[in-house]
Amino acid sequence: MKPASILLASILIWAPQAFSQTALDRGSDNITVEGHVPLGARMSVTDIELEQELDRPFAYVGRASILEEGPKGMDIIELSDPKNPRVILQWRLENQDLHMNRGGMDVKYFKWDGRYYVVQSFEFAQGGPNNDLGAVVFDVTGLPDPGAVKEVTRIMIPEYPGGFHNIFIYKHSNGRPLLLTTTRTGKAHAYDLGRVVEGDVENSLVGEIPLPEVPGRSSRNTSYHDLYAAYHPDTGEDRFYGGGTGGYYVYDISDLDNPVLRISLTGVSGVDWGHTFTPDPTGRYAVAEVEYQYAPLRIFDMKPALDGEATNIRQPISAWTANWKNLVHNHEVRWPFVFVSGYLDGLQVFSLADPHNPQTIGYYDTYIGPPTYEWIAVINGAFGVDVRNADGLIVISDMTTGFWAFRMDGFEGWNGESWGVPDISSVQKWDD
Repeated sequence: MKPASILLASILIWAPQAFSQTALDRGSDNITVEGHVPLGARMSVTDIELEQELDRPFAYVGRASILEEGPKGMDIIELSDPKNPRVILQWRLENQDLHMNRGGMDVKYFKWDGRYYVVQSFEFAQGGPNNDLGAVVFDVTGLPDPGAVKEVTRIMIPEYPGGFHNIFIYKHSNGRPLLLTTTRTGKAHAYDLGRVVEGDVENSLVGEIPLPEVPGRSSRNTSYHDLYAAYHPDTGEDRFYGGGTGGYYVYDISDLDNPVLRISLTGVSGVDWGHTFTPDPTGRYAVAEVEYQYAPLRIFDMKPALDGEATNIRQPISAWTANWKNLVHNHEVRWPFVFVSGYLDGLQVFSLADPHNPQTIGYYDTYIGPPTYEWIAVINGAFGVDVRNADGLIVISDMTTGFWAFRMDGFEGWNGESWGVPDISSVQKWDD
């Protein structure tokens, strides 16, 4: 891996070259396509998760019916040769045609007691089967043999029909693997995945993170949309980051029985319902999305709240977007880089080396077709993104064109300590 200072300097030097496009080019000069696999019906691909160990080269892709008929389940892709990715398993729910929209949404993996597991979240409307299905848990230890993948259990939530739109798996400082989920209510759930895979699903709900009351909104219209969690060694806190009704919220969840609201970001111009909310490794800066056309990613500095000078942050310090006419979606922070799945703008990479002045440093358009329909005019193309820290492999799940793998020149992996920050990202250290 290149030293951080050399890598950043070289990427900033490359940046002007990145925009020397011709009409036939789809990306910047510093982004290389490693591999691509179409996955089938348009608007049927959702989120993506990439295992982090190099000797387990597997990616997991959620499948759903977003616009019209599509599969409802999960695909597993083998990446021992990223230039030739292979779909090795297409897992589908039973009674496909009876299910209402949508299907498999977010997907995450974890390791527990020497075995590897995948959690695929599901979201179904009422009127068909499984509207109380939150997630299916699989044992994937035996990969690459697809026959060794076994369904372990299902997490059902009959009291809150509608499933889990988004999930996040976090290794808490108490050592337990937590599944954080959205629900169709004003709280997020925390499940102990150790208990889940050991057969004690009934007692696996170990915490609930409330959503603060928002003036003018009834509890029926209150929910989180996306979730993240990280340990902050400077304070010894496990912090939960959630976007939802009213904006964005940071809780101390060190004690799962007593979550404490640390910071709110509400009253922000243009934000009445937060989407994805991801901090940097220090917990100071955060990248925040809100889901409507023309909305940029907003960059917030939470230092005044962390220092006790404020409890609510209302003003971003900067913003970034790929194309102001469109909308950018999910993102992964590997400080100072932010890797974005930008819907119609494909893979986008920008730098927060100067948080007040974000700079685009690379991109590749994974979807060059037209927008879909008027009511979702800017929602098609790149949906999910993930990064493998060990070697810098970047993957995108495109709603219509399928699975993509990329390399960015000079980005050969990520470790926060190389950048002078804690080695903290969405990647969990299961063996540490």
